[in-house]
Amino acid sequence: MKGSEIKELVEVIARALAEHPEQIQVREINGAQISVIELKAAKDDLGKIIGKEGRNAHALRTIMNAAATKLKKRAVLEILE
Repeated sequence: MKGSEIKELVEVIARALAEHPEQIQVREINGAQISVIELKAAKDDLGKIIGKEGRNAHALRTIMNAAATKLKKRAVLEILE
């Protein structure tokens, strides 16, 4: 599993949650120890991706961190408006 696979994982999950999957954009910024994954979605879909009380966003971050831990990396998810 490479760093780009974490990006793909986030993208697949976000597209599954979204009503407008074609508007999902995921960008990865790599550092030495940490990767920042930026997720952009349509305004209508932000609520679905974040979920009630942030539950979906929390679950997405948990899955992403598990994948990153396997790579001995650290990853942070930023959900952008």
